[in-house]
Amino acid sequence: MATCQSPLAQAKNAAGRQIHDKDRYPICVQVFHSDRYTFPLPVEHRFPLTKYGLLRERVEQLPRSAGAILVPAPRVLLEDLLLVHEAGYVDDFCHGRMTREAMQRIGFPWSPCLVERTLRSCGATVAASHAALSDGASLYLAGGTHHARRDQGAGYCVFNDCAVSARVLQQHGIERVLIIDTDVHQGDGTAAIFAHDDSVFTFSIHGDRNFPATKAQSDLDIALPTGTRDVDYLAALTTGLDLAFARSEPQFVLFLSGADPHEGDRLGTLALTKDGILRRDQLVYAAIRARKLPCVTVMGGGYGKRLDDTVDIYFATVQAALAAAKD
Repeated sequence: MATCQSPLAQAKNAAGRQIHDKDRYPICVQVFHSDRYTFPLPVEHRFPLTKYGLLRERVEQLPRSAGAILVPAPRVLLEDLLLVHEAGYVDDFCHGRMTREAMQRIGFPWSPCLVERTLRSCGATVAASHAALSDGASLYLAGGTHHARRDQGAGYCVFNDCAVSARVLQQHGIERVLIIDTDVHQGDGTAAIFAHDDSVFTFSIHGDRNFPATKAQSDLDIALPTGTRDVDYLAALTTGLDLAFARSEPQFVLFLSGADPHEGDRLGTLALTKDGILRRDQLVYAAIRARKLPCVTVMGGGYGKRLDDTVDIYFATVQAALAAAKD
């Protein structure tokens, strides 16, 4: 793994031949995807793995004028993973030496295909971060593995892609990173990784009774009661964004969006409509745009009772990000 091309080089190679007319289509946003690197799950498993392929198919159907350039996910480099995760944990996972209890905590059965998908997923967010440094914005059509800590995974998260990306960005001259996490579940792994670290500001707005049962301490947490609807949520988010930007003074933003605050989500406790979630995204992008900051968006959780609802919400986030990049 250490001999692989860097995610930045792989991303440039993948996207470099896609020529566009800069006068007619001045904004091109690299959109990374990893759904083709799939892995086996039991038939009864509740993780909706197919949502990512359905999302990519929708993005593929966007007109050229939308400005999305689809790029396959590269593998993350070992040296990048080790900026965040303990070497023993990385080695045990990659070579199938995890305990049964550790894999049960993650929620997936171990397989070589899971390893490959995990390395590609983390690599996609790192590559998207590099792309955003030059292009201003980028997206990954999955990611947001915010429950992973330095030495363990949990809640369908193995390696923490946003945490690794933040550290890689700091290796490339970015001093202060803001992570905005609007997944319905608290970003406890991210909070734990950056506890007592002023260079990465963690802001999580989530349901107060959602997983994990024991919360970590983010730099800014807004825990909302079960059943919170659009108006109250958006008011809390507006306040939180003002505080987060004022306290962090970031040079780069990682935005973990999440479809699971939706009222139809199986694993969420909030009650946002699709319009409310779109307004959430627009508020975040307006705050980022007002400060002229580069941004990466990752999709976060989504477990809709109707799979199409989750894909609809993800796709609306993609469209909002592309629209914001043109402003």
